[in-house]
Amino acid sequence: MQDWTAPKLMEFSGSYWNIATLYAGVNLDVFTQIGERDISAAELSKAVNSDERGLAMLLDALVAMNLLQKHDNKYKTTPFSFSHLSKNGSDYLGYILQHHHQLMAGWTKLDKAVKSGHSVREKTSDTDNSLERESFLMGMFNIASQQAPKIVKALNLSGKLRLLDLGGGPGTYALSFCRANDEMTAIVFDLPTTKPFAEKVISSMGMDSRVKFVGGNFYSDDIPSGFDVVWISQILHSESTENCRKLIKRAMDSMKAGGTLYIQEFILNEEKSGPLFPALFSLNMLLATDGGQAYSGKEIMGMMKEAGFVNLQRLDIELPNGAGIISGQRL
Repeated sequence: MQDWTAPKLMEFSGSYWNIATLYAGVNLDVFTQIGERDISAAELSKAVNSDERGLAMLLDALVAMNLLQKHDNKYKTTPFSFSHLSKNGSDYLGYILQHHHQLMAGWTKLDKAVKSGHSVREKTSDTDNSLERESFLMGMFNIASQQAPKIVKALNLSGKLRLLDLGGGPGTYALSFCRANDEMTAIVFDLPTTKPFAEKVISSMGMDSRVKFVGGNFYSDDIPSGFDVVWISQILHSESTENCRKLIKRAMDSMKAGGTLYIQEFILNEEKSGPLFPALFSLNMLLATDGGQAYSGKEIMGMMKEAGFVNLQRLDIELPNGAGIISGQRL
């Protein structure tokens, strides 16, 4: 728990300066353009079509943040920034950072959202802005790619032949489960606008024959059926309690008897006063939805029990940002 002092409060209040500096570097793609070479601000300004003086100030701030190095007035990436902030790096996180940047304007209106109880920005999954949608979907791919290997090890899906990734976005988890289980095939069900991104990812993994995308709406369109496993990852928080109940019921209807539902969410404690990230994420949903929020484990299990699931449990797995996985079985 934070032990607040006046200096810490002032430092905290201005910490968004660091964040805005990071976002500017990512949006201008300076880390990719620098790559693994040494380059001057004058040379780089031509590559990123930027004013030389302004760019040099940005680069110096990134050096101060230990995301770049500087020697003889030339700049180069650090091993970390090349790996995570260059598009040529092995663990690129730029998409999720761009998504976070796109959320910033909404967060400046948090007081208005709290007063009205209604959203103050468009839900990202509903936007017609292709850049924002790409950043969101590929940002989810960034995050899921990091967490999937650990989750795959924690879930025993041996003998499970058909999996439904409900709201699976680019299909990262479906792909990971299938790659770990040779006999498994999967359907990724999400909005039709997600299809180009999902099929690109699926094809790049060479999994076209085992992982298919089906476009549709959770609540109004037919969902395929006959699945041994249904996976719902980070979907409930964008929905009202009423819609969560409907979605969980539709998940049950898509399953075989004896099938298992897994729900991954940022899970609040029973008092809903923490952990910090799920509590803040609940506010993020207030900004963009008229009903979405983070839920406690008790609330999620209650909705699953109401739908008829049994053997409810929270899996013993440590995940970042207060995320957890709850499972239940269909009789």
